[in-house]
Amino acid sequence: MTDSRLSPRIAAIAPSATLKVDGKAKALKAEGRPVISYAAGEPDFATPEHVVEAALAAVRDPKNHKYTANPGLPELRDAIAAKTRRDSGLDVPASRILVTNGGKQSVFQAILTVVGDGDEVLLPTPAWTTYPEVIKLAGGTTVEVFAGADQDYKVTPEQLEAAYTPKTKAMMFVSPSNPTGAVYTPEETKAIGEWADAKGIWVIADEIYQNLTYGGVKATSIVEAVPTLDNKCILVNGVAKSFAMTGWRVGWMVGPADVIAGAANLQSHLTSNVNNIAQRAALAALTGPMEPIEEFRLAFDRRRKLMVEELSKVPGFKLPTPEGAFYVYADVSALLGKEYDGRVINTSLELADYILDKAEVAVVPGEAFGPSGYVRLSYALGDDQLLEGVLRLQQLFAEA
Repeated sequence: MTDSRLSPRIAAIAPSATLKVDGKAKALKAEGRPVISYAAGEPDFATPEHVVEAALAAVRDPKNHKYTANPGLPELRDAIAAKTRRDSGLDVPASRILVTNGGKQSVFQAILTVVGDGDEVLLPTPAWTTYPEVIKLAGGTTVEVFAGADQDYKVTPEQLEAAYTPKTKAMMFVSPSNPTGAVYTPEETKAIGEWADAKGIWVIADEIYQNLTYGGVKATSIVEAVPTLDNKCILVNGVAKSFAMTGWRVGWMVGPADVIAGAANLQSHLTSNVNNIAQRAALAALTGPMEPIEEFRLAFDRRRKLMVEELSKVPGFKLPTPEGAFYVYADVSALLGKEYDGRVINTSLELADYILDKAEVAVVPGEAFGPSGYVRLSYALGDDQLLEGVLRLQQLFAEA
């Protein structure tokens, strides 16, 4: 008998570390402190005007004021199918697509649909903070497979093989990566896909950042690299990152028919259909002009180059150049175990607190994504703030 007022599974969930850091930064800003936050994974751009106009028109149409089909508006699912063919190399009918309340719900439902009690899920790390919590909720066990800066934060089939057991049910594959910005090459993607295919395990591929790559790099979908994975692969995606639509909450799952049917059944009890206005906005995003989206990508690329150039000047910061998403993941292990202003800093969590206190700069510590010794900085913020924050870091550690 437990005294907890919460169920064991809910009580075991760890809070989102990224939201916690961002919340602390916002609280300090509210107190009047000039905090610069690299914590949130959210574009600073406004949603494109044609998308907003589509939503305004949808609000005025009474058909959008009612329940609609649980799996999503038919025309939106068709648009998602077209995008999946174009960007992921997978030709699927709309019946194999489920529209969700944001990419996060698609991750949640994908994992809950195929992972059960006692199943192990291989998770290449550093990895987004939500994956292990959802695996835990499903009754599964996360098996972390770590790759550091010396590997450009990309795991190998040999590492996955070493972590594999008869209980392994699935693996996560994320390219481009949050938090590292790493993008697997087509050859690396194919090698991992062939390994998973040979093992007969599920692959849950989070492709939310697939259109945010730089320097001529393309994010190859694992199911495009290894087409035979189609029957045991779930793609999750959404409009949040590429289209600056984080608040609109529209994502989707693409997968085998039985998995999508199971996930749709879950969603029918959980949320029913996604907000119709947001679905109409997502439809406009996917089918409308792409020039604003390319402008976002070019701005991120400019900021990426500036961030890498200036952050590399900070003593003790070691970082591979990210090729996708909008994050830099710095190895700061050289700064640990040292004394700063009378206190010894032993972890990246303690280092992040020190940076916030002394430089009024918010970064997310590596403990949110895997082992200690790293910090994540998002460059999805204004150019002036981005540069000012890094200059503060340069000054802080030059004086330390």
